[in-house]
Amino acid sequence: MSTLLSESEIADGLVRLSNWKLSEDQTSISTSFELADFVAALDLVNRVGREAEQRNHHPDIDIRWNTVTLVLSTHSAGGLTAADLELAGRINEVADQPG
Repeated sequence: MSTLLSESEIADGLVRLSNWKLSEDQTSISTSFELADFVAALDLVNRVGREAEQRNHHPDIDIRWNTVTLVLSTHSAGGLTAADLELAGRINEVADQPG
């Protein structure tokens, strides 16, 4: 099982992930991306999905027309692990790349 991150490890990780926010219960992080339209939002979801599959670590995804919201938590560990911060960083890179 993955090891949960400490509060300081989470805080340090979020410094590098300024667009990600910690949930009130401190068990997940989330972000939203606003895109040009629904097709662009679907494209981002597909690119994130491929990355998640490669890592065998999957975000919860909510898509609303041109806005994609992603939530990361390691459910099997009951909170945040290094895998969540690593995937969040990779998602940021994927989102910055052209579709």
